[in-house]
Amino acid sequence: METGEPPDPQRKQEELRSFLFLTAVMVPVLSVIIVAGYGFIVWMTQLISGPPSH
Repeated sequence: METGEPPDPQRKQEELRSFLFLTAVMVPVLSVIIVAGYGFIVWMTQLISGPPSH
């Protein structure tokens, strides 16, 4: 796998930017979307079937 050539600084910077974008932007956005989607499903289920009973 190792070709012996030095790592490209441009590629390394691009990988760092991609990593920071994924961790600082996409993970929080996806977390909010997942939680909001779950809340919406629960809300719609309760609208259709009524509130939970004991």
